Parts: sequence; structure tokens; C-alpha cells
Amino acid sequence: MDTVPADKRSEIMRRITSKDTKPEIIVRRIVHSLGFRYRLHKKELPGKPDLVFSKRRKLMFVHGCFWHQHDGCKSSHIPKTRRSYWKPKLNRTVFRDRENQAKLRELDWDILVIWECEVREVQQIAKKIIAFLGK
Repeated sequence: MDTVPADKRSEIMRRITSKDTKPEIIVRRIVHSLGFRYRLHKKELPGKPDLVFSKRRKLMFVHGCFWHQHDGCKSSHIPKTRRSYWKPKLNRTVFRDRENQAKLRELDWDILVIWECEVREVQQIAKKIIAFLGK
């Protein structure tokens, strides 16, 4: 049985946001410090990418390991409680990510996905971003 009361669980879930997450803000600071400028969450693009570099036709997603089920990451587990709810929910997110990325590639965009667990290594992320965007 779930150890957290339903009203408390609802409160916790309400606080989860899709924009301006800690990992996203860290990546934005790194990108900005490298001298790159970007737009945020362009609604007209599939999946509303986190960072968009229009002139370069490149964009970045900063994905949470749990919500987007990062392969091989310890944070990408399916919760033990209410598995019948969580498994389809998380699988839909992964499917939607794949669909959106396929649509973006058809529109000739290059995509970089940065995972929440990678953000801790600032130097590695900076190298990855420079390699992706060119400098």
C-alpha cells in the first residue's frame, strides 16, 4: 500500500513542473556562459524543446531521468506502488519523446538530449554542448 496519503501525494505531484527545472537552469547557465544565445520552449516545435538555437537549426532537451526513463540510470525505475498506473504513464512519455524527436529530425533539426544525472558533471556537459553547437 502507498505510504503517502492521497492529499499529500496530490500536493507533491502539483509541485512538479515541466519548465524551469533545476537541471534545465543549470544547463541554461552553462550554455549562456559559453557565449551561446537561445530561445526557450518554442511552442510551435514538437515537444516544446527546452533550448532552441534557431540559426544553427539545433535544439536541446533537458530530460529528467525518472520521467523520461533514462536507460541504465538508477533514477529511471518504475515505482513499486501502483505499477499499473506508472508503467503506462512513463511508457507514453518515452513514446511521445521518440515521436517528437522523429518529427523534429524530419524538419531538419539537430537534437541533443541532456539527462538530469549528467548535469552534475559541469565540465563534461560544457564539452558536450561545445561539440554539439560548435565553437
